[in-house]
Amino acid sequence: MQIDWIHFSPWSALLGGALLGLASGLLALLAGKIAGISSILGGLLSSQSSKEVTWRAFFLLGLLLTPLLWLAFKTPADIQISASTPVIIIAGLLVGIGTRLGNGCTSGHGVCGLSRFSIRSLAAVASFMGAGFVTVLMTRHLF
Repeated sequence: MQIDWIHFSPWSALLGGALLGLASGLLALLAGKIAGISSILGGLLSSQSSKEVTWRAFFLLGLLLTPLLWLAFKTPADIQISASTPVIIIAGLLVGIGTRLGNGCTSGHGVCGLSRFSIRSLAAVASFMGAGFVTVLMTRHLF
């Protein structure tokens, strides 16, 4: 992977983080819900309540449409992925399995759990960050 440093801006990252924090905070304060994407998607697929399905569908629709809105105002960075399609598919499946085993994803544990000082989320974040560091070390530097 290569980063297009010409188009990288810490301001856009700061704005994105602030919006993510605002959205997560508002969802927690106004609806009593945690903005964990895996839980929102899982609840959308398993819920029988139309009220639950509606907010979850709109939340996920916002995740899909927001990048398109961003593209209307900003030139996208040139992203190059050197991994093959099978490797990407296997990696995605492993992330999904890890999300299920860890009872949540980076948004649920990393954004919402850590902000609530959850020890379980701290352990989860330390685990998946550590696994990520080891994976990068092994795939990029050792093999």
